[in-house]
Amino acid sequence: MNPFSSGTRLRDMIRAIRACKTAAEERAVVRKECAAIRAAISENDQDYRHRNLAKLMFIHMLGYPTHFGQMECLKLIASAGFPEKRIGYLGLMLLLDERQEVLMLVTNSLKQDLNHSNQYIVGLALCALGNICSAEMARDLAPEVERLLQTRDPNIRKKAALCSIRIIRKVPDLAENFMGPAASLLKEKHHGVLIAGVQLCTDLCKASTDALEYLRKNCTEGLVRILRDVSNSPYAPEYDIAGITDPFLHIRALRLMRMLGQGDADSSEYMNDILAQVATKTESNKNAGNAILYECVETIMGIEATSGLRVLAINILGRFLSNRDNNIRYVALNMLMKAVTVDFQAVQRHRTTILECVKDSDASIRKRALELVFLLVNDNNVKSLTKELIDYLEVSDQDFKGDLTAKICSIVEKFSQEKLWYIDQMFKVLSLAGNYVKDDVWHALIVMISNAPDLQGYSVRSLYKAFQTSNEQESLVRVTVWCIGEYGEMLVNNVGVLEMEEPMTVTESDAVDVVEVALKRHSSDIKTRAMSLVALLKISSRFPPTSERIREIVMQHKENVELELQQRSIEFNSIIQRHQNIKSSLVERMPVLDESTYIGKRVGSSQATLPADKSSRPTSGSPGASLKLPNGVAKPPPAPLVDLLDLSSDDVPAPTSSATDFLHDLLGGDLMSPSSSGTDILMDLLSIGSPSAPTDVSIRNTISSNQGNAGEPKTAPASVMDLLDGLPSNSSLPGDKNPIYPSITAFESSTLKVTFSFTKQPGKPQNTMIQATFTNLSSNTYTDFIFQAAVPKFIQLRLDPASSSTLPASGNGTITQMLSVTNSQHGQKALAMRLRIVYKVNDQDKMEQGQINNFPPGL
Repeated sequence: MNPFSSGTRLRDMIRAIRACKTAAEERAVVRKECAAIRAAISENDQDYRHRNLAKLMFIHMLGYPTHFGQMECLKLIASAGFPEKRIGYLGLMLLLDERQEVLMLVTNSLKQDLNHSNQYIVGLALCALGNICSAEMARDLAPEVERLLQTRDPNIRKKAALCSIRIIRKVPDLAENFMGPAASLLKEKHHGVLIAGVQLCTDLCKASTDALEYLRKNCTEGLVRILRDVSNSPYAPEYDIAGITDPFLHIRALRLMRMLGQGDADSSEYMNDILAQVATKTESNKNAGNAILYECVETIMGIEATSGLRVLAINILGRFLSNRDNNIRYVALNMLMKAVTVDFQAVQRHRTTILECVKDSDASIRKRALELVFLLVNDNNVKSLTKELIDYLEVSDQDFKGDLTAKICSIVEKFSQEKLWYIDQMFKVLSLAGNYVKDDVWHALIVMISNAPDLQGYSVRSLYKAFQTSNEQESLVRVTVWCIGEYGEMLVNNVGVLEMEEPMTVTESDAVDVVEVALKRHSSDIKTRAMSLVALLKISSRFPPTSERIREIVMQHKENVELELQQRSIEFNSIIQRHQNIKSSLVERMPVLDESTYIGKRVGSSQATLPADKSSRPTSGSPGASLKLPNGVAKPPPAPLVDLLDLSSDDVPAPTSSATDFLHDLLGGDLMSPSSSGTDILMDLLSIGSPSAPTDVSIRNTISSNQGNAGEPKTAPASVMDLLDGLPSNSSLPGDKNPIYPSITAFESSTLKVTFSFTKQPGKPQNTMIQATFTNLSSNTYTDFIFQAAVPKFIQLRLDPASSSTLPASGNGTITQMLSVTNSQHGQKALAMRLRIVYKVNDQDKMEQGQINNFPPGL
């Protein structure tokens, strides 16, 4: 016999395929077999049709195309004999699915078989319909299935119930037709019918609220009876699993009970007793029993159970936490997280066990337990839980330190009631896992320290000691450097010593050593090194004897490949060498950072729009972040910069004003404290140069130094300050079509006079050309003349080069400079401007500044 003829038995074909040593050989065998089957189909071979279809199903399971045999399924289904129908329906379920249009051809055969006198053929039709039923077939055959739910044969009722589930999922509108028959199935004694009936009721509840109400009234009692019978039934070998009677029926009934009792007090009250019985009588030393107990707990937590029953359920979960099986512990932790919102105190009793799970060897259990511990923290237990977590942080795996650190920081920030405790815990975290602490966390710590003057000395001393043993923790290094820069004299002079502190002696040189180590660490990034340079500049003013040593350290970075560090090095060296008269004022201690503003900015930083805003702003080292411009070249900044702490964070608050801050006094008493800029030695001392959250007012332009005698433009710093806070915003008056505006004296002192004259272009009322004229009223010639101005952010300012950089004495000559102003709110807000003029008299730096509020109406 031809081994690949239609008469080949299925086992022979399987043997031939398994004998293949390569994929190519297998494809050849399958190809020859498929060719023989095609030939038999074309010859309408009825004798071996069932055998050919069986072989096609095997070929289909190997992954080869078998669509050419689909019609053979329909022919076998239409056969009269049971063996042929069995193969036909099996092929139908394997080779076809509900998306095949040819499936519609089998609807009539299914209807006939559902009404067949042979129960086995009816069972075949129900199995097929339950597996591949489409919505159209469900509507056509639902009456037959509904009728079969009430037959006498339990096997047929079970299959009909399973088929009904498929019909309801496909066509939820048919749910009302099955409510009555489904409720009657719960009175069955046969467990197979019961499980199918309970599942059918569950799907009905999901499909229709009407069905839910109907079953709640008619099935609650039946469910309680089923659970009681199964729980109290004697040993039955056919249903027994590890000593538990039919755990599958247990679990299905409990799930349905949860759906019926949810939100309904009457039904829940009726269920309380049986749930308590199941929870107490079920053995927990077997997996089957644990499955039932877990489902029982889910049901108790899902319905309107009594408080005592909920406590019983949570205690079961507590026992689960002591189980050796990781899966059981994990599901218990998941369930306890849900239970926290239901009965917080009951879960709280298992806090010790939950805390032990944080130290589990399984990573998923550790993370879930940590989340649960976070939910359990309150004002009463925060100190003990934090201590336990910090103690574990020291020995935890590296992979887990990040999650653990984040949770500890969140707990400390959320529940701290004492600043001293908060600072102590954060210092411990920084010392143990500073590399895992996020920027906004140590920013918040700095804000806290700046708002606790009585703890600033303690903080800087604690950080100094922590640095000696943990100087590889990046965040600790940054906070230490910042605090030494701000409060270094407290460290050296032992200011504000608390009773609990041990005496310590730190010299000025020791303080410099710490910052130098931070600056030269191989692992320090640009942010840390830039902060270290700022700290060194401040220390040079606090400790004059160290000034020369600090200058040498700073100058080591004058050729650094990082432009940020190179620029700071050169600028700071210039301040130390050439500007001793202003250095002490320039590096005054930072003003107190407003906590409420900072918290608001942190909350705002979590909004979805922030990443886009943040990405659109230039960062330090990127084009546009720090540019020095020659005199007359406008630099429109993207946003005012208020970042006083680091390169990239948007979370730092705008500083408050301070009467002692030199930068505050640059352009008037109403100014807010300065923000950072990578381009101005006067502005860029307290920050690293990254943009932060904008304030209401910003510089829209600066005027740089004038052309020198050698023809080489001198670079003037770009001021990045909030210079216009507090300026009046009187509405301007609309002008004429081509009005003429009088000149004004913008500024006048005993040594200098500035006059502004105005012109406008026809048809552009928002644009104004201003000619500034500078007159020297003293008897000394002014050199290196620099004029700078600031306007509100609704105004754009463009500057042209000045006529000279030297202003003759006694009014014997003037300097002129053109300013182009665009008022985007013309007619609503008037022009406002602040100015600053810097020049030299006999090589001594001088400065004049003022505010202009007397612009003519209509500008």
